[in-house]
Amino acid sequence: MTNELDYLKKRAGQGKLSRREFIGKTSALGVSAAAAGTMFATAVQAEGPKKGGVFKIGSIGGESTNSLDPATWASQMPYHIGRQFADPLVEVAADGSIDSRLAESVESTPDAKTWMFKLRKDVEFHNGKTMTGDDVLKTMERHSNEDSKSGALGIMKGIESMKVEGDVFSVTLSEANADLPYLMADYHLMIQPNGGMDAPDAGIGTGPYKVDVDEPGVRSTFSKFENYWGDDAHYDGVEVIAINDSTARTAALQSGQVHAINRVEPKVASLLDRAPNINVKSTPGRGHYVFIMHTDTAPFDHNELRLALKYAINRVEMVDKILRGYGSLGNDMPINAAYPLFDTSIEQREFDLAKAAEHYKASGHDGSPIILRTADGAFPGAVDAAALFQQTAAQAGIPLEIKREPNDGYWSEVWNKQPFCCSYWAGRPVQDQMYATAYLSTADWNDTKFTNPEFDKMLFEARAELDTAKRKDIYSKMGTLVRNEGGLICPMFNDFIDGVSTTVAGWDLDPSGELMNGQITRRTWFA
Repeated sequence: MTNELDYLKKRAGQGKLSRREFIGKTSALGVSAAAAGTMFATAVQAEGPKKGGVFKIGSIGGESTNSLDPATWASQMPYHIGRQFADPLVEVAADGSIDSRLAESVESTPDAKTWMFKLRKDVEFHNGKTMTGDDVLKTMERHSNEDSKSGALGIMKGIESMKVEGDVFSVTLSEANADLPYLMADYHLMIQPNGGMDAPDAGIGTGPYKVDVDEPGVRSTFSKFENYWGDDAHYDGVEVIAINDSTARTAALQSGQVHAINRVEPKVASLLDRAPNINVKSTPGRGHYVFIMHTDTAPFDHNELRLALKYAINRVEMVDKILRGYGSLGNDMPINAAYPLFDTSIEQREFDLAKAAEHYKASGHDGSPIILRTADGAFPGAVDAAALFQQTAAQAGIPLEIKREPNDGYWSEVWNKQPFCCSYWAGRPVQDQMYATAYLSTADWNDTKFTNPEFDKMLFEARAELDTAKRKDIYSKMGTLVRNEGGLICPMFNDFIDGVSTTVAGWDLDPSGELMNGQITRRTWFA
């Protein structure tokens, strides 16, 4: 046992095992979880993070329309670029707690209507300017502005007023919201000089790496910012490279061109994991692969047609053939068991060709082709998923026509603009944020154009309800509304499947997003 334990400690210290993997393996040797946790921390500390090197990420989501303006970030590459040079007030930690970033502490009034964020002192932007409370206030004001078209606009709707007093930034809400700190962790709300009012796409932030080169849709390079306020970044530099093609992305990891890739396709994940010098990391979470219909655009403005399409999709087949088991069934709502207030009693929608045909007939559709737009970059296996959907829909007499779009421009010209397409959501830490971002009638990222006054009312009621049981009941009703009347077809929740070089140490699972919720270049180092 001693030799086995020493071996596991060494691998943990070298970053070959995550904390969860270490605890799982040592438990088989009779070690308690508490003792294993202490051993893991000691092993990692003994090895210690090593400094130096340039970390390279191969990312999907590179488009010529990508911008350094946080308000516009809608695909994976801008997300990973932003994680290098910018910080929000708070982050969501891997265990679901709130992690302090530019705000060193968070407090609220007893009624959860006013929240106070105490700001860190002596934080420097990459342009040499010291961050002030006014920079924070201006950032939040910009993302609250309808003209900004910010991806965070929906979650800013409930704010009544904001102010700065000394080193405290305060937010007062129109209704109580116990989840506000989670909303402030949204990756669009990166703090910029003067809030980005002057130059939103300048790429100036407070993060550990400053922008050196930015070629939209091609690559971005970064160097270590010497005056970074934190101590959680160990590389000399970072490069994020756009590799939209899955095969090319996998090849880049195998050849050592990059140290990590996102969106490993499930069909090659197990094979890639057997390759030398590569670890495939699979993390269950809140991400979901979906088909979205604009409920305000014919023929999808008829709920009978929406129901017909929901019953015409074979979810089990999708999970088996598209996810290869790296995920779970969806239920036409964006919430799953990863959310603490999830209602497991909501009936699972089943594949039912008879019901699909019945609803299709009731819709009165004229039989003309229903165009579904897709692209390789929508989600791994999106083109194959669309083809499977087309086949099962045809069995119910529903004529789907697949239109394959180019990856470049998909997130700017197809998603949120075309009435029926494939899409992907990484999920959000809490239900309020997910619903406020994508289902509130006035949300800028309401990509199904779902408009339901009763739903909107319940969203704000849930925010103000501090009784957990009552809140769960409200969320259950909201989920049922989206499931039965919304424009979301959600057949599956995906695991985050990342590929990482074995030269990378410090990896740990984070259910909030791919590549350790975008924190891989801050929390890892070269072994």
